[in-house]
Order: sequence, then structure tokens, then C-alpha cells
Amino acid sequence: MRDGIYVGQAGIDGAENGGWLLGHFMPPGLDVRHSAEVEVKWGVHPAGDTRAEWVTGERRTALLVLVSGRFHVELRDRTVVLTRPGDYVVWGPGVDHSWLAPEPAVVLTVRWPSVAGYKVAAN
Repeated sequence: MRDGIYVGQAGIDGAENGGWLLGHFMPPGLDVRHSAEVEVKWGVHPAGDTRAEWVTGERRTALLVLVSGRFHVELRDRTVVLTRPGDYVVWGPGVDHSWLAPEPAVVLTVRWPSVAGYKVAAN
């Protein structure tokens, strides 16, 4: 990073941080990718990939956009199936959710604000 500008590659940078490119979890200080206002994730999911547990008590708003493949966003009262590049879903605070990739998929997720405490513990 130089002069408040960071140039990267989502697949490489995301792989180093669980897909996350921007948010509160990036190094504070001079790293322009650090933000308490918004989080951005480049999610690369192999076929059969699923979230290990539901997100409950959600305090953020999220936008999830399908880049490629097929992706299911599980909500308590329905499943949203994203099938075409550009399909997206938005949900707000209080909406419990999970997800699964029935086939290889790439999704871009934007959440706001950037809040700690939603990471699934490693097994």
C-alpha cells in the first residue's frame, strides 16, 4: 500500500483472510482496508460448501451478489436460490441466516456496519 491506495487481487488477498478484503478485522492504522463502517468479502466456495452454523442475533445489513455458479442463502422462512451472475439478496438486522453452495460458486458480500463477533470457531 502506498499513499492511502491498496491494489490487490481478490482471490489472493481473500484467501489470506477467509475471503474478507475490507472491514474491522484488517490491520488498523495505515491500511486503507480497515473499516468499522463496512465489510467486503470475495467468497470462493467449492461444491457442497456450507456454513458450519446459523448466524443468529444479526445486527448488520448484508448484500450478497452471485458472481458465478449457484448459491443458496438459507433464511428461517425460505431459501433464496441465486442462479445467474448478478442475482442478489439483501437482508437486514434480526434476520437469521446460513448458506450453502450446491456447486462451485463465487459470491461478493457487502455487510454494514463492520462488527466483531460473527466468526465461526475453527474445529
